Amino acid sequence: MKMNLSLESLKSQLNNTKKSPNPFLSLGFRPFFLLATSFAAISIILWSLIYFSSISLPFNAITPYQWHAHEMIYGFALSVIAGFLLTGVQNWTGLQSLSGKPLLILALCWLTARILIISDIILWAGFFDLTFIIVLNITVARLIIKAKQWKQLAIVFKLFTLFIGNSLFYLGALNIIENGTYLGIYGGMYLIIGLIMMMGRRVIPFFIEKGVDKPVKIYNSKLIDFSSLGLFIIFFISELSQQFQPLSGYTALLLFITNAIRLSGWYTKLIWKKPLLWSLYLAMCFISLGFLLHFLHEIAYSIWQISKFISIHSFAYGGIGMITFGMMARVALGHTGRSIHQPPKGITTALIILTTGAIFRILFCLIFPSYYTIWILLAQICWIIAFLIFVYLYYSILTQEDE
Repeated sequence: MKMNLSLESLKSQLNNTKKSPNPFLSLGFRPFFLLATSFAAISIILWSLIYFSSISLPFNAITPYQWHAHEMIYGFALSVIAGFLLTGVQNWTGLQSLSGKPLLILALCWLTARILIISDIILWAGFFDLTFIIVLNITVARLIIKAKQWKQLAIVFKLFTLFIGNSLFYLGALNIIENGTYLGIYGGMYLIIGLIMMMGRRVIPFFIEKGVDKPVKIYNSKLIDFSSLGLFIIFFISELSQQFQPLSGYTALLLFITNAIRLSGWYTKLIWKKPLLWSLYLAMCFISLGFLLHFLHEIAYSIWQISKFISIHSFAYGGIGMITFGMMARVALGHTGRSIHQPPKGITTALIILTTGAIFRILFCLIFPSYYTIWILLAQICWIIAFLIFVYLYYSILTQEDE
């Protein structure tokens, strides 16, 4: 996939396309990044109140844990993906993406689903949530097909699999498909991890080579790429089937090894001077660690007694949370004509806080399990603060004219 990622080309392509009179609705990343980051903070505030107090929500069809997991995947993460794809597909194809009133309607569709699911109106929540994914997929597919960029159709397929995953969740919540909520939640999480691994392989080495202060050579291996893809497919199937847990565990170990080798080829100490680089690199490290922790849970639980939720949060908090944060911070700058080398001053602080939260939620829970609830609380506080900082720093960037 060829992606022209230079700041000059982004400015040129954006200036040559028809824009909405309202800057906030001119391109998909603006409303969806603001919605995603606001929702990330608000939903975890609510989750903390549910987790640590007697506050309850009117859930009957699903449990609070299922709501939390579903909304982090199909609410938060998918809104980030929507913002990225609606923006990226315009850059890749040179064709006008969704803007103006149609973009507003799509955003309101996403928001309506969030309100309805927390109100336990599951049927209508599913209608709006699935409609959101369908419209997003059709929009992306239409531009890709019109531009005849057939290789990009893999993205359309992945969006369709997320539609299937979310459908399974709602069908499970409505007691139509047994185990549907499990398949929807875990299938969605691992699909997003797979998407991050695929996109990360393409863009992170490029970002590092172009973003550090000195010339560096990043090493990639086609053998590692094919091995990682094949192993991930095996892992995905065996994990969701729940019939081949040893295979899931050993495949996770191999994924940890292959991704560790890949990350070693991407490493340069120069990334530590660039917060929008080290955050992406650390996110990939947390994903790799998630596979190792999954292996230890499945194969060596009797020895280490590692909770599955620690590996899950290595994927979700450390992986999905950190990489979406870093990518939003970068994309928002590049697509508004600002320098990606000069992010807002507070973004480094926010990324350090978010990284600290990941350490609390994963490493501290692993090493000091007797203080488990304390680490969870601290991790939640860090998450909330980091995303509130993002909203504060990027609100004007996302809502005002380009520079």
